Amino acid sequence: MNNLADIYRHLPDQPSEKTLARADYESRHWSSSIPGPLRPGTEDHKRAVAQMFRETFNPYKPSVIAWPKLDPDTLHRITSLPIWDIAVETEGKARLRMAAYASMLDDPDMKDALSRNAWEENRHKEVLTKLVEAYDIKLPPEPDYIEPKDTEWAYLVTGFSECVDSFFAFGLFALAERAGLFPMELIETFEPVMQEECRHILLFANWLAWHRATMPWWKRPWFEARVLAVWVFLGYERVGLARSLDGEGNERAQDNNFTVSGAKDMTNMDIALPDLMQLCLSENDRRFAGYDHRLLRPTTMPNMVRAALAGMKLWNNVAARFTKIKEAA
Repeated sequence: MNNLADIYRHLPDQPSEKTLARADYESRHWSSSIPGPLRPGTEDHKRAVAQMFRETFNPYKPSVIAWPKLDPDTLHRITSLPIWDIAVETEGKARLRMAAYASMLDDPDMKDALSRNAWEENRHKEVLTKLVEAYDIKLPPEPDYIEPKDTEWAYLVTGFSECVDSFFAFGLFALAERAGLFPMELIETFEPVMQEECRHILLFANWLAWHRATMPWWKRPWFEARVLAVWVFLGYERVGLARSLDGEGNERAQDNNFTVSGAKDMTNMDIALPDLMQLCLSENDRRFAGYDHRLLRPTTMPNMVRAALAGMKLWNNVAARFTKIKEAA
């Protein structure tokens, strides 16, 4: 599949509400008809993964989204979020990196699934671009999107980045909805995009397991070293403000910690970090619940957050006991 535009070239210009509602349901409730276990590396697992991604597609079109009119306070809240330039660029890079990696694959099922993933990343960029235009959000010029020299590394960075960012985005999105500071029309507009991110990282987790299971044993140590290096890179990237050059060569700061620190920007609610982490866990579980349980889920971020919550609880218990001993002395 050389041309991504050919993947969904027959999409209707404006799908009916009934069509979109049915597609939305199917994008959240899917099981494979293939019987038995779906072990990574098997033909059944690979076919089920590709089938899932094809059959859970939502045919919404960014060009026909009716962006709601916002009151001045809500408009200011939207336009002042420090994320739009990063978000647009991230989707642009993701599309390019996924398409480049897909073009390297020989397996037709995985090639098809990752190509469709690249097409959807480009659609996310279109959604964000339309939003920026609709609300007159001023962005710096976009950088040139250059095909990566190390295609596998770029794909791994993009895939693991989406696993991290989507995990926190699920919680922040739910928090914004609960706070009621954004109109429901806007929340509903972005809901298909959020569920699409869930599908994307579901695909990545199962591709990763398939790739590990099918690669020659002697390549595995080097690959696992690269995976570890990706996590180190992502940790370093999110430690503080990463600086980059915009399209005109001007240095600008990018807040890569927004997924964690953005709760106060998106709501008027004070929420403790453990409560936010628990909300992210709950939303992560909810969004994955409708997919065939035999498919693998991303586990690194959920496991890290559960361990952090357990550590916080232990610390609080020890601190409370120490306080009681000190008061009794």
